Amino acid sequence: MPARIYRPARTAMSSGTAKTHKWVLEHVVGTAREVDPLMGWTSSADTQAQVRLSFATKEAALEYAEDHGIDVVVQEPHVRKPNIRAGGYGENFATYRKGVWTH
Repeated sequence: MPARIYRPARTAMSSGTAKTHKWVLEHVVGTAREVDPLMGWTSSADTQAQVRLSFATKEAALEYAEDHGIDVVVQEPHVRKPNIRAGGYGENFATYRKGVWTH
């Protein structure tokens, strides 16, 4: 069963980069999900889809997959350049400002 190794992106509700530095090995769903007729829950007979392992480096994740005979696909992260302003946030409240500051 194939798996993928990736670095998770930051959440949409956060501008920070917490929980984005580790690499994740996640198994791809092998069977279709079904709706339980009694409770209405969505379930699958594939228990490997519930497994999500995290590693400090991509090489460690690849080594684990190789040792356990797991076929993997590596997805490289999209790296953003940092958005750093020269004055930073404190410049909004500077007393040496020459012009009028408005929103």
